[in-house]
Amino acid sequence: MVSPVYLTGDIRRIEGQARDLIPPLMERAGAVAAELAARLVSDERKDVLVLAGPGNNGGDARIAAALLRERFFRVTLATGPDELPATARWSLIIDGLFGIGLKRDIEGDYARLVDYANRQHCPVLALDIPSGLDSDTGRVRGSAVRATHTLTFIALKPGLLTLDGPDHCGEISVADLGVDTSGASAWVADPALFKGILKARPHNFHKGLAGSLAIFGGAAGMTGAALLAGRAALKLGAGRVYLGLLDHTLHVDPVAPELMIRHADDALGLDLDAMVVGPGLGTSERAETLVGAALASDMACVVDADALNLIAESEDLRKACARRESETLLTPHPAEAARLLGSTTAAVQADRVKAACLLAENLNAHVVLKGAGSICVARDGHWFVNRTGHAGLSSAGTGDVLAGFLGALLAQRYSGETSLVLGVHLHGAAAAGLPHVGLTASELFEPARRIWNSWL
Repeated sequence: MVSPVYLTGDIRRIEGQARDLIPPLMERAGAVAAELAARLVSDERKDVLVLAGPGNNGGDARIAAALLRERFFRVTLATGPDELPATARWSLIIDGLFGIGLKRDIEGDYARLVDYANRQHCPVLALDIPSGLDSDTGRVRGSAVRATHTLTFIALKPGLLTLDGPDHCGEISVADLGVDTSGASAWVADPALFKGILKARPHNFHKGLAGSLAIFGGAAGMTGAALLAGRAALKLGAGRVYLGLLDHTLHVDPVAPELMIRHADDALGLDLDAMVVGPGLGTSERAETLVGAALASDMACVVDADALNLIAESEDLRKACARRESETLLTPHPAEAARLLGSTTAAVQADRVKAACLLAENLNAHVVLKGAGSICVARDGHWFVNRTGHAGLSSAGTGDVLAGFLGALLAQRYSGETSLVLGVHLHGAAAAGLPHVGLTASELFEPARRIWNSWL
């Protein structure tokens, strides 16, 4: 089932609509928390520490503590560091200090409680969200609990899934508490979203039906980026893939001789279904002209890497991008997004959802803001959080591979939104089982192809 994602304000609205439920939401949350806590506690020891804060999150924790006592668990309820036993071996810690309503940095006694929880060698169950984590942004507010498990209520929040969230939440489970969560405008990226759209190929098929794609880039010393994008597009099924290179000293790719290599100017005149502009492009005057030509075309287009930096520097290119009616996919990492927004990387990372939505609106494009929990925003404003992938993707060339995947999907005539969400999800899924350190971009090709074929 596809999981909705809600910002804090929307969760508060849903809570307000459910105010008259019997039993009330707090009792439901406490009961579900107690049930999960009981499953997490070892059989040998039943000593549970419950950290309870002053708000609703603390109320959930207190109800869970009472229910655990009824089941003969030895429960210690603490609201401050002075209430902790000097020598204790916990089987479980329940974090109920602060939930989604946190508006300030954690400090003082509460910071000491967070530090205490993080130093223990036992499972830590966070209620709704690990204390100290901003529920909308995933930003740590001063300090934050590092949970092994998070039980979030009603629906997922973006702060669980992006920026620092994945490093603090552990295994996430959702308890909807019997509340209706339909009507969302954001979801976790998942192939199930497009189950009726993915197209298996009929027997009566030829390569022309799989589309023609051109990759524009490959300035001197950076041909490898265009090659990676081109090879990725072939692996994901594009019928014809051309490389339009600025440095046209390479005439054949010995690894993938199926790639058709042209000078960039010659490739512009080809009959194409989609294009990718940016991998290894550089920022020369020729490169800027090429980006302008791509944006002026009526073809579906992926704009990546140096093409994004050129758009950031040119008001004319920004206007050309915003005027496009054809599908446009932008793939910035946080620094590139900051340049496009005239902002800073820190500001972009402080609210990744807001930054990605603003880019989509300003440039009339589908946008993926890459990073931990990539944010995918459709041109019409609804958005997705991608949960696949790991730190191994932070290596040279993986972004070029993503651009090639997206271009291949556009060439096969998937919509811009479908191409963006599926391509980003697939790119991360291909890294599963590959090393977190030392992963090379070309290692993504074969697992991505296998996964893609399994979806069709």
